Amino acid sequence: MNEAALAGRRLDREAAAAGAGRGVALRLAGIGRRFRQGENWLEVLRGVDLELAPGAVIALMGPSGSGKSTLLQIAGLLERPDTGEVVIGGRGCGRLSDAERTRIRRESLGFVYQFHHLLPEFSALENVMLPGMLAGASRSAARARARELLTALGVERRESHRPARLSGGEQQRVAIARAMANRPAVLLADEPTGNLDEATASAVFATLVQAARETSAALLVATHNAELAARADAMLRLHNGVIERS
Repeated sequence: MNEAALAGRRLDREAAAAGAGRGVALRLAGIGRRFRQGENWLEVLRGVDLELAPGAVIALMGPSGSGKSTLLQIAGLLERPDTGEVVIGGRGCGRLSDAERTRIRRESLGFVYQFHHLLPEFSALENVMLPGMLAGASRSAARARARELLTALGVERRESHRPARLSGGEQQRVAIARAMANRPAVLLADEPTGNLDEATASAVFATLVQAARETSAALLVATHNAELAARADAMLRLHNGVIERS
């Protein structure tokens, strides 16, 4: 086993141990969301119920326009539902102020998207340091955490490179490291391999799943790739605004 793999085994064992007793990491209860289209309303989500335990890996499938991204935006407190409640770590978030929701996103949630959204003017290391520093960590502590993660994900030799000098797979690994920087209880990934070739997509998906399992973070990943989704603990389909278990 290489050094990166060994580092991955060690990654946040304390967080994993703590997570085992946290119960439900994320609960969506009766989530409804609709949008106005001219004179009509389009119901995208119709009372979605979903629970994720710490360390669970759940794949969410559905055609384009089925509401997967909307559901992840709501789960990540980036959008408010019309009906229902988002509960993170046992705390209902529906009545929280925007400032409180921002704090929960920073402390408890990690996001990975199809396009990495790394800041082009910063190195890989600096991109991963930013969440910790925004959360109040010292520069030295944020740097140490970033290097730990980049090593665990096998891209430590690229830490000084800016995103433009990284391959697509390396960019996504750095994005995963950034999402893990503040030891989130919940990871939300929206088509994280959709912009990658088949081999790279498989490797990146495996990295994402390993990162979640090693830290007992609940992982909800939206994907069109049925082969990758089959690696999850459960595969769910979003159809006509409701969740169907495959």
